[in-house]
Amino acid sequence: MEALPKLSPAQALLLRTATRRADGRVIPPETLRGGARVKVLAALLQRGWIEPADDGHVMTDAGYAAIGLQRPAPLDDVQSMDTTDDLQLLEGIPVRPGTKLAALVMVLRSPQGATSLQLMLATGWQPHTVRGAISGMLRKQLGLNVVLAHNDIGERVYRVV
Repeated sequence: MEALPKLSPAQALLLRTATRRADGRVIPPETLRGGARVKVLAALLQRGWIEPADDGHVMTDAGYAAIGLQRPAPLDDVQSMDTTDDLQLLEGIPVRPGTKLAALVMVLRSPQGATSLQLMLATGWQPHTVRGAISGMLRKQLGLNVVLAHNDIGERVYRVV
């Protein structure tokens, strides 16, 4: 078994939170300011664990390896959602447009439905939060009929009927 490199707590925090993002972006927390922020980012850049990107920094394969993970495979089968009729999809549902709950409803109202991963990407929520919002807010409080089915490869597909 290979030993993982020694990381400072701030370096470990930045790398682990970046792995939770689909694009691998490194976003330092607001509590990491000034010289400490510069020092941590410079150390990660020097070791090759992150690299500059258009709007900040992103993790490299070496960065994933530094915390004992592999870069996730790109999601080619995730379909982009058509947002032209967003307000039509919210018609008759008492949800404020532009919120994460509205995004959840819009994705669920599409004819093909949405997988758990698509719902997570649309809202930025964790899987348990998505399931809780469907169960509690949409089904119980708003009274929407959210059905669960499985697609060809066995993924859960949620849809509002």
